[in-house]
Amino acid sequence: MHQPGSAPRRRLWPVFMPLAFVVVLALGWSGFWFLAAGWAETRIAGWREREANSGRFYNCERQTVGGFPFRIEVRCVDPSIELRRNEPPVALKASDLVVVAQIYQPTLLISELAGPMTIAESGQSPSYIANWTLGQSSVRGTPAAPERASIVFDQPTVNRIDGGAQATVMKADRIELHGRIAEGSVTGDPVIELVLRLANATAPELHAFTRQPIESEITARLYGLADFSPKPWPVRFREIQARGGKIEITRARVRQGEAIAASAGTLGLTTRGGLDGQIQVTILGLESIVRSLDLDRAMSQGKVGSAIGALDRLIPGLGQVARQNAAPGILAALRGIGRPSTLDDKPATTLPLRFNDGQILLGPFPVGRVPPLF
Repeated sequence: MHQPGSAPRRRLWPVFMPLAFVVVLALGWSGFWFLAAGWAETRIAGWREREANSGRFYNCERQTVGGFPFRIEVRCVDPSIELRRNEPPVALKASDLVVVAQIYQPTLLISELAGPMTIAESGQSPSYIANWTLGQSSVRGTPAAPERASIVFDQPTVNRIDGGAQATVMKADRIELHGRIAEGSVTGDPVIELVLRLANATAPELHAFTRQPIESEITARLYGLADFSPKPWPVRFREIQARGGKIEITRARVRQGEAIAASAGTLGLTTRGGLDGQIQVTILGLESIVRSLDLDRAMSQGKVGSAIGALDRLIPGLGQVARQNAAPGILAALRGIGRPSTLDDKPATTLPLRFNDGQILLGPFPVGRVPPLF
């Protein structure tokens, strides 16, 4: 019975309700995070299995899971990749790999790879060493239904190990490779779109043209795949060839100094895996391109080189004169074959760029070779 003048008894549950709600919410969120973390680990394991079916095997010396409370972070210490279907098989070993998925977006995996990375034939000492300031990749979708993937490297370098010395094979300010399913589906006639971007890239040992820095963006679509089930890329290209597929270059633009080359067209594949077909390339700064391709030196080899050597034997010094005048002659011939056009509102020349079972010819002049794709 309430006594007059006594203070009313206070109810304590309104005070503890907010605290209890926070505790329940924290417990619920923790349970959800652990559930999502297990789901993410399953997704990562699924991607590793898909890669293994393509001949790429990923291993970790030690793996940990963290990122609570808003993301799932899987760290792989001393990661290694074995490319077992290469000839010969190749092993790559890096320093650290972190794969992150936001708890609200578990189908998007973003990874960061730390260098340096050694590259070696399986069971052999490293032949190459690669490094970069930032290496990232992203994969959207599920292992059963991938949608798109991207790989980006900032300041990448690749050096060949020659005894105690190293020689630069490739370096760039940035390399990007993006891929997505543009049409169709994973299980039926997918069309794969690939985009390659290079910033200030050089590859001194690859070709005379790549000794000087180039900027490029190449977009291509692959038609002819039956599906996008896990398999090595050489197998995919063989499938494209067998089904009468094609490689459509929707946009290609390469810049070296003041010279620019732009092209688009469609190429097929021969039974040996060589690119075959012809596209039209518009060149601004043709003289600079001819000089970078080192066409006069290339023309001084083979049958032409034998003819120049014969001139030297006939009249000493005459062959050297022929070599010195080769470049102007080549330039005049290309201008005669090409047709006038414009690029970036400046006068340019359009020429046929032919692919003959992998051999590349600018007009009638051989400029290089693309290795077989399978």
